[in-house]
Amino acid sequence: MERRDFIKKTGLGLAAAAAGTAAVPAMAQTAGLPAIKWRMASSFPKSLDTIYGAGEVLAKRLAEITEGKFEIRVFAGGEIVPPFGVLDAVQQNTVELCHTASYYFHGKNKAFALDCSVPFGLTARQMFAWNYHGEGGPLLREFFAKYNVVNFLGGDTGTQMGGWFRKEINSLEDLKGLKIRIPGFGAEVFSALGAVPQSLPGGEIYPALERGAIDAAEWVGPYDDEKLGFYKVAKFYYYPGWWEPGPVLSFYVNKEQWDKLPKPYQAAFEAAAAEANVGMLAAYDTKNPLAIQRLVQSGTQLRRYPDDVLKAAYATAQKIYAEESAKNPDFKKLYDSMRAFQQVSDIWSGLPEGTLANFMQAMLRSGGK
Repeated sequence: MERRDFIKKTGLGLAAAAAGTAAVPAMAQTAGLPAIKWRMASSFPKSLDTIYGAGEVLAKRLAEITEGKFEIRVFAGGEIVPPFGVLDAVQQNTVELCHTASYYFHGKNKAFALDCSVPFGLTARQMFAWNYHGEGGPLLREFFAKYNVVNFLGGDTGTQMGGWFRKEINSLEDLKGLKIRIPGFGAEVFSALGAVPQSLPGGEIYPALERGAIDAAEWVGPYDDEKLGFYKVAKFYYYPGWWEPGPVLSFYVNKEQWDKLPKPYQAAFEAAAAEANVGMLAAYDTKNPLAIQRLVQSGTQLRRYPDDVLKAAYATAQKIYAEESAKNPDFKKLYDSMRAFQQVSDIWSGLPEGTLANFMQAMLRSGGK
């Protein structure tokens, strides 16, 4: 089933999902349907309640919709599968599904990153549109089938912050030799600009920063970053997170397990996944504004990336995409579709919403006078 079709087939509107209402598919005829128990391996620690919590939202809503007959038990990163081992576990049917960020598997095939986020790519709303109503959903479903996986959107953080630094970045030159925790194409861009990127699970970032094994780290945004305590060991908080303008998290389901599910359970799963997906973005948009205020009050110093860094990063990213497209048909098919969508979408979003947002920010910062 294509992602764009599940709304009408399940009867769940995204607006209802975002509001957290009880608008779910009716399951009056559960008699005769089998009891099913699955395990979900998350890439995230329980302490990150909003990211990890999307898996719990899926499990809770699925149990409610199916009157308790379809149960999923969620395991935090490292409990039964290493955080970066969840894709292999689903492929091999060690677990039935996982919750993860697709760019963690950049090393397998760089096309994976296009299911999550790439530098200067799509925003959250654009990712939803490209997946639910554009070419993205069918193209990604086709790509993941090669890995014995059926994929579903599983949350979005919105545009992320640009990371925590122990020292200021005043120019492009300051990136030379900088050891920074960052995955995916963001790591490739930083490497090309002279930095030394490293990939670490969320739970390992704080100790690495604290002992000086890394000089900087990006994670998500104010709410989660505050929870992990980065402000205690790195004072400068940069923005924007140009490498993650709208990172989607994903639920991966083992294809054989998915195909065995009764159709009502498939519909219920898709509806619950949609609620988890849209609900995460709403949660972050509620929690991040308060968290950034607390961080600033505690001494965090906000910094915007210098223009020369942003311009060099953009130019470097375009070169990397062109090189990857020339040798990776999977990447080229997905990236060409995403880029074409972005070129049209950005024109539209910049007209009404971008203009109004800029005006409102100026008014509110001046006290609304």
